[in-house]
Amino acid sequence: MSIETLEYDVIGLGFGPANLAIAVALDEDARVRERGLRYCFLEKKADFEWHGGMLLEDSRMQISFLKDLATLRNPASRFTFLNYLHQKRRLEPFINIGTFTPSRLEYNDYLAWAAGHFAERVHYGEEVIAVEAQEERGEVQRLKVTTRQADGRTRTRLARNLVVSIGGQPSIPEAFAPLRNDPRVIHSSAYLARIETLCAEREAPYRLAVIGAGQSAAEIFTDLGGRYPNAELSLIMRSPALRPADDSPFINEIFDPGYTDLIYQQPEAMRQQLIRSFSHTNYSVVNLDLIERVYQDLYLQRVTGKVRQHLLANRQIQEVRAGVEGIALNLLDRQHHAREVREFDGVILATGYRRDGYKRLLEGVAGYLGEGEVARSYRLPSREGFHPGIFLQGCCEASHGLSDTLLSVLSVRSQEVVDALIDGRLRPQAVACA
Repeated sequence: MSIETLEYDVIGLGFGPANLAIAVALDEDARVRERGLRYCFLEKKADFEWHGGMLLEDSRMQISFLKDLATLRNPASRFTFLNYLHQKRRLEPFINIGTFTPSRLEYNDYLAWAAGHFAERVHYGEEVIAVEAQEERGEVQRLKVTTRQADGRTRTRLARNLVVSIGGQPSIPEAFAPLRNDPRVIHSSAYLARIETLCAEREAPYRLAVIGAGQSAAEIFTDLGGRYPNAELSLIMRSPALRPADDSPFINEIFDPGYTDLIYQQPEAMRQQLIRSFSHTNYSVVNLDLIERVYQDLYLQRVTGKVRQHLLANRQIQEVRAGVEGIALNLLDRQHHAREVREFDGVILATGYRRDGYKRLLEGVAGYLGEGEVARSYRLPSREGFHPGIFLQGCCEASHGLSDTLLSVLSVRSQEVVDALIDGRLRPQAVACA
């Protein structure tokens, strides 16, 4: 059977945690096996990786391991974090640690372990470059998905439904946009992959800046301090101070899967008000223990008299210039109404991610998509005569709430999407294509 004519009931674009959870839900749903549904996933990376640029050795998860790929949907699943520990023979030692938040390194290993069960379902090293409608007599039943492999060759597959989960794309502040390809400017998503190339000598007196006020910024600032003992480091942020993340029990309920219904059912104005009012739980906030560590490091400088770390709060970056001697930042101190220019050998942007990359990916079918918001089932609206379902994962914060871009709802959301796929446009029996 030629791959050019192979037809799938469902193709997942991307294979990060969101579509991995979809794979788990499909694998465990008896209806999928009964109907012989055909599905696969396309991933541009060479193998499974979850935030590889930020897998710092001492970084920890910010959510409970119980919010894994399956537990909230099916505690008896073989894909739970606890079963992973059991299979790895680390369950008892993990219990002895007495924590609900494993290291990020271990959680990445868990996700990779789960992904390994779907090796035959995932086509790694294939970047999706086009999604087009296959129109017949004014109706669209199938989509053509074209990918490009590492060697430049292209492949096409047909799909009756898509689940789009391509993750976030690095958000680059406008001032840094002209330096997007300058090797001295690194987004946090590529931090570990590029920092030792930029700063190859451990003992050198590098001048490094971290831009941001969230968890990633604080983690990188701390990591740089241990990685380069003679470097001069600056943490630059617009806010007046590092703010602690609110992870108290009542607040944490906004990340429960059931809260998605409450958010989605609200009128638009009320929904956005709720999302704004809870934004401090997810954006520009840092775990309290890490804030205390940064403060302790800054305090010790006063004791030793060796000042090499600077917290530059209330700073607005007004201009960025790249020169032979470094990256010059023109800063406005908004509290003291003073201006200063600081020069750095490298700048790390911990400035978050954009979640609109799916629009570029779906340009080829944009004319078939309808107006209005994403359905509760995460399906994009479409025009009459367009039958394929296109489901979004991790792009629906405005309609489904703050948990949409996080790991918290993966297990339950995956079943909601699978239910919509099966109850909606999936054909009752797979058809072999010549």
